[in-house]
Amino acid sequence: MLVVVLELFGTFVFALSGAMVGVQKRLDLFGVLVLSFAVGVAGGMTRDVLLGAVPPVAISDWRYIVVALGAGLLTFHWWPVIDRLRGTVLIFDGAGLALFAVSGAQKALDAGINPVAAVLLGVLTGVGGGMLRDVLVSEIPTVLRSELYAVAALAGATVVVIGDRLPVPASVAMIAGALLCFGLRVVAIRRGWQLPTPRPSDQSRRDEISPVETTEERAPRR
Repeated sequence: MLVVVLELFGTFVFALSGAMVGVQKRLDLFGVLVLSFAVGVAGGMTRDVLLGAVPPVAISDWRYIVVALGAGLLTFHWWPVIDRLRGTVLIFDGAGLALFAVSGAQKALDAGINPVAAVLLGVLTGVGGGMLRDVLVSEIPTVLRSELYAVAALAGATVVVIGDRLPVPASVAMIAGALLCFGLRVVAIRRGWQLPTPRPSDQSRRDEISPVETTEERAPRR
């Protein structure tokens, strides 16, 4: 029951973040609903397919569909109110990331998956919705460029797996993992923490500064 509650709440907050991005991109009602539904259920559907739990619970259980579409409708019709929370899109996304990461890891453990695979499935469940959202609106996925996104999911899923190996109740491990993941994500956003990126070479810097010659400019003058 705890896994179901966490997944439904995670579906809502992920769908809400997807719908908010859809409205910001000025999509119509259908586009906002498609984005909210896809973002809300993508991670869980991918996990269920990999575990062989078909049809995925996100489409076999009406509650997931209603929650995802309800978040889209709520955002579309009450956008002036929700727009005041624009700065909380990343917070909602971080909450969804945490909830899906821990529930995905726990569901993998319940299916008898080995600990390493359970951690990876937890991460995939957490980042799947955000990656699909960014791809649908033609942006580089947040997981590839932002502050400690997949790393936070990895930490939360790892806590769940460690708790399974220790005499710790699953509910306690899931709550601790979710809090760790969410806390890391929020602190990383506030402080700008991110993994190292390669330094551009001197030639790359010159190419960025100097304008690129056009074909006409490179052609010999007569």
